[in-house]
Amino acid sequence: MNTASSSAPAQAVVLLSGGLDSMVSAALAREQGYIVNALTIDYNQRHSCEIDAARQIAQELGAQRHVILPLDLRQFGGSALTDDIEVPKDGVGPDIPVTYVPARNLVFLSLTLAWAEAIGAKDIFIGVNALDYSGYPDCRPEFISAFEDIATLATKVGAQGNAFEIHAPLQFLSKAQIAAECHRLGLEPAMSWSCYDPQSDGRACGECDSCRLRKAGFAEAGVIDNTNYAA
Repeated sequence: MNTASSSAPAQAVVLLSGGLDSMVSAALAREQGYIVNALTIDYNQRHSCEIDAARQIAQELGAQRHVILPLDLRQFGGSALTDDIEVPKDGVGPDIPVTYVPARNLVFLSLTLAWAEAIGAKDIFIGVNALDYSGYPDCRPEFISAFEDIATLATKVGAQGNAFEIHAPLQFLSKAQIAAECHRLGLEPAMSWSCYDPQSDGRACGECDSCRLRKAGFAEAGVIDNTNYAA
């Protein structure tokens, strides 16, 4: 396992969307002693409020560098976040919802890996969660494990006998446990953005899957979230 030490801090690249989970994941990387390099993908999603949130989080956590990389996934569509498809507001169901962006985490992790190799970092942090989430296949532990293997096979670093480690510290935490970690780490929850369908007045909708899961998590944890919800 690649870990940072106080004498020689290791570099880590953190995939920072600007959402709650990515914020907590980045803070955990910092807590573990890593030098945080934050990567935010601006994929022309409808909830671009996340990009502003990511900027604030990166600054708050003292990221050594914050790269906002443009990638227009509206050219592909296929999701309520990148196409003219209505964001569902009827609660989390058993099927993969239309807010799933095709292969998003696979694409994003590939870009994160490229930057990590370029700067000599062998540790990558991602805030995926396999418990209280919307059923996205690219949040599963099997995916993270498989990508870690691919990272070694696909890179010069891997070919030279070194391995990358994909850290998913929130993978098996409930949303309530993530909210509790947010509080323990001294983070302001409202600094992050989770809503899939921001309102014209700047408030979170309060009714999409992501808002519902977030609100329920903070309520269960007994932690105050000052995010301004329309509903």
